[in-house]
Amino acid sequence: MSGKKIIIAGGGTGGHIFPAIAIANALRAIDSDIEILFIGAKGKMEMEKVPQAGYQIEGLDIAGFDRQSLLNNISLPCKLIKSFFQVKRIIHDYAPDAVIGVGGYSSYPVLRYAQSQNIPSFIHESNSFAGKSNIMLGKHATKIFVATDGMEKFFPAEKLMVTGNPVRKAIADMNISRKQALDFFGLDENKITVLAVGGSLGARSINEALAAHLQEFANNNLQLIWQTGKTTASEYLEKAAGHSNIKASEFIKEMEMGYAAADIVISRAGAMAVTELCVAGKPSVFVPYPLAAEDHQTSNAMNLVNKQAALIVKDSEARDKLVAVLVGLSKDQAQQEMLRQNIKHLAVSNADQTIAREILKQINA
Repeated sequence: MSGKKIIIAGGGTGGHIFPAIAIANALRAIDSDIEILFIGAKGKMEMEKVPQAGYQIEGLDIAGFDRQSLLNNISLPCKLIKSFFQVKRIIHDYAPDAVIGVGGYSSYPVLRYAQSQNIPSFIHESNSFAGKSNIMLGKHATKIFVATDGMEKFFPAEKLMVTGNPVRKAIADMNISRKQALDFFGLDENKITVLAVGGSLGARSINEALAAHLQEFANNNLQLIWQTGKTTASEYLEKAAGHSNIKASEFIKEMEMGYAAADIVISRAGAMAVTELCVAGKPSVFVPYPLAAEDHQTSNAMNLVNKQAALIVKDSEARDKLVAVLVGLSKDQAQQEMLRQNIKHLAVSNADQTIAREILKQINA
């Protein structure tokens, strides 16, 4: 196995980057001599997070389709063409034995060119509704790893392998008591604790709903750990400042502490958020981001809701309904227990190892 070279392409969000790093770590754990190169998009968070994890990364001059401002897409064809030339150079110089696409717009040109050169290609589709790029790439992929069953409607059935989503090691190996976590945040272990997260940039609808109903937490003997995200963080941090039962911060680096402290979680429904909450086994209220490609966050959330493993509140109704749903859940111990047990049944904590073993099996066959 020694001396193999693998390219991992994709990124844009933590939901793509953290699984990619988990797969890389699992590959290295099996074969310490393996070489791994990441390819991402210049200016995106993978250019920071991947080197922090100890891996080399090459950046492409590429951007995704902007659904909110069509004018921003004028330069898109030129960037796509340029990125293909960059990919051609990187693959020619690096000569990989395989490429892995984890999602995000930087993965498409890499896998597309690799497939044209008959280099084994692997896809990890983290969502329960596949993106258009992955659907196109799937026709010529060596193997497609998916998070949930029922993905035959997007990909050739014979290429599918249901593995779940790779989880950050700190979450998968979490062994923190509720008391330890609450002490970390300086909160009361005798109160029901809510964790609210909306991603690194924040979720506007969740933040506005919480900000409009902060007093409801004290009125119902609840306390809140609130990750506001970077966008307009100062506004929400200021509103939270006068409430001793609310701990607000722009970003929670030690998310394992947040999960361990939480009795109930409010979250967007990105693939990694859903996966981590299954592993953490937390009663959850999802507020899917409605502008996600193909509305995949709603599909992710409904996959759990249909199994009585989570609750859902529409983004457009969050301001009026979210806190009311949360308060109702906090008073219903039986419903909390049902959600806790059902979401735990969906947990997969070794997806990274399963994916790594299968990739090495295929390229060493």
